[in-house]
Formats: sequence, C-alpha cells, structure tokens
Amino acid sequence: MYVTVEDWLTEWEKEAVLTQKVLDGLTDPALLQEVYPEGRTLGRIAWHFVTNIPDYLTEFGVTVNKVPHPNDVPSANEIAKTFEAVSSDVVHALQEQWTDDSLKQVQNAFGRRESNATIFLGLIKHIVHHRGQITVLMRQAGLPIPAVYGPSKEGWAKLGATPPL
Repeated sequence: MYVTVEDWLTEWEKEAVLTQKVLDGLTDPALLQEVYPEGRTLGRIAWHFVTNIPDYLTEFGVTVNKVPHPNDVPSANEIAKTFEAVSSDVVHALQEQWTDDSLKQVQNAFGRRESNATIFLGLIKHIVHHRGQITVLMRQAGLPIPAVYGPSKEGWAKLGATPPL
C-alpha cells in the first residue's frame, strides 16, 4: 500500500508511461473496433478512462482540470494527447494538494469506507483494466501491441524468439 504521496506518484508515473505507449499505438480506424455488436468500441473505452480520471479524483477531493466533451470520442491522436495532459495534471495536483497524511484519511468510496491510498490504487487498477481491454481490441483491429509488462508478440519477434505458450 502507498504510505507517501511520492510512493503513489511513482506507481502512477510508471503506469502512465505504459498506458501512453498503448494509446500512442491507436489509429482512427481502430477506434471503431467493437467488443461485440452494440458494445463499447475501443475508442469509447479509451476515452472513458481518460475522461474519468479527473472525475474520479475530483470525487475524492483532488482538484484537477476536467476534460471537455467527455461524451464525444475524438481522434486517436487526441485521446493520446489528452491522456498525456491529464496524467501530468494528476502529478501536479497531488504534489500541490495532498500530504502523506491525506492518503491515510478514510472516506466513502462506492459504498465502502476506504483510505485514500486504497481509493487511488483503485484508479490505477481501473486504468490497467481498460488498458488490457484496449490491447485485445488493438490485436483484433490488426494493430501491433507495445510491450507493457513484458514483450508482446511483436516484441518477441524482434528478439528473434517465439512467444511462450
């Protein structure tokens, strides 16, 4: 668990780099890749978690800039640029607004009493969850997948190796 704001920010920044790599690999045609007919598209999922970050943080006491037009999925490039801006805004907001004691405070989150450290871990998990969905949809859309926690199929090929089964 996170004991200091710096602990959380270190984790945030590592995950943000991985998420940025995934979002930078999106294309406009791939944004239309559906999970299933009438289901969310890759673009909707990506835009959902990017625009949700400021809402989530604001709900739990951190003031950050909102993303304009959260219901209108923009281009792949705009999704990636917006995530980069939001991610940077999160770092600055927490450095300025929170102390290590802020992480220990307990509040109601989704019907449960949780520490801010646990609540903010939930934000990272939310992004990781959707990032995984996006990589599957990227594969279905024929896009190369960047390495996240290890080599992707393309990464193994660059290493001259066959991916483990």
